[in-house]
Amino acid sequence: MMLNKQAEKNARKEAWDDYLIAEKLNTERFQELMYMMMYFDGANKTYTYTEPTAIPMRFKFECVGQPDENGYPVYIFLHGGGQTLSNDASFEGVKEWDMRNIKNGIHITCRGIRETYNTHFNPESYPLYDRLIQNMIIYTNADPNRVYLTGYSAGGDGVYGITPYMPDRFAAVAMSAGHHNQAPAHNYMNIPIILQCGDKDTAYDRHLETVRYAMKLKEMQAQYQEGYTHELLMHVKKGHQIQTRAQSRAPVVVWEDGEAWMNGGSKPVLKNSNTVDFVNQFVRNPLPNTVVWNLAQRAPMRLTQSYYWLNAPASMDKGILHCTRNGNTFTITTKEAAGTFDLLLNWDMVDFDQPIVLDVNGKKSEVTATPSVETIKETTQDRGDVNFQFSAKVAVTV
Repeated sequence: MMLNKQAEKNARKEAWDDYLIAEKLNTERFQELMYMMMYFDGANKTYTYTEPTAIPMRFKFECVGQPDENGYPVYIFLHGGGQTLSNDASFEGVKEWDMRNIKNGIHITCRGIRETYNTHFNPESYPLYDRLIQNMIIYTNADPNRVYLTGYSAGGDGVYGITPYMPDRFAAVAMSAGHHNQAPAHNYMNIPIILQCGDKDTAYDRHLETVRYAMKLKEMQAQYQEGYTHELLMHVKKGHQIQTRAQSRAPVVVWEDGEAWMNGGSKPVLKNSNTVDFVNQFVRNPLPNTVVWNLAQRAPMRLTQSYYWLNAPASMDKGILHCTRNGNTFTITTKEAAGTFDLLLNWDMVDFDQPIVLDVNGKKSEVTATPSVETIKETTQDRGDVNFQFSAKVAVTV
């Protein structure tokens, strides 16, 4: 028997309540929060606290103020350092940088897991971020629609290296003084980003590459005619140290147009460069009308194969999916993608009493979808996010 809208709502609540009860009693999760350390030991998701062979991620967190009706916003900060021996010092020293700008929320500082340039985005990092966010939702009343990622220097590299691989976790991100390491920009459709750098931060051409990445986002925005919200602040006469966390919110001098500056034709203006103020403007929409997925950016070792309201097997690791939804109609265009993936659906998205209309690369068809309790339970477990509970799947072959 098909679940009607009310029955689905009831089943989703029951599945979520069961998930929370079970996971709150999960000893491993509780230890992770108590010791502020997590381990990932491959796809088997094995955690241990005695002679660990797994890769550890240390973190610090603190709740400040009171949650609102939706819970606490979450601010994840990534320290600088990278391929140096200073990562411990950087990790220990940054706690107050963002904390003083947060009146209500959960502040988290993550320690990079290896002494490498990609200290924050090693393959094991991605499942650990998923796990960390899940733990905050389970234990601390975190709002999954207000999780923000910020980072400076190697932490800025981390923002570039994490966001497009799991943008569905975040509401907005802030990159400061980092390098994109050639990360494509397609997956920023629904994730606002602020890019900040000093105009004299010449190491690795950070200053120029920051502008070029903003230009990539602008190109994506023009191509799809929506999304890719971004802001570029190029700080005047500044090197690697720029002011992005001033509690006073005193305006800083930046170039009015970063692209024009790079071509020698901009003028200085005053702007608020506070990263917390930028990200606070945004709340995640977990079910956006448009999703762009560059399948080459599949987070290594991430345990879920889902992305917003799509799910694709790991074997689909190249090409681009451009999917839009309008009521029961789904328009899908692909570029160099091949395989079968699923549309994840619920009554918030479609009317299951009517057929689902698929327009796949110009070829139209109609299918039916049947909501089930089993799919609700499966998708609840998949990402541990009440906003990603789905009751039906529709397979699409491209």
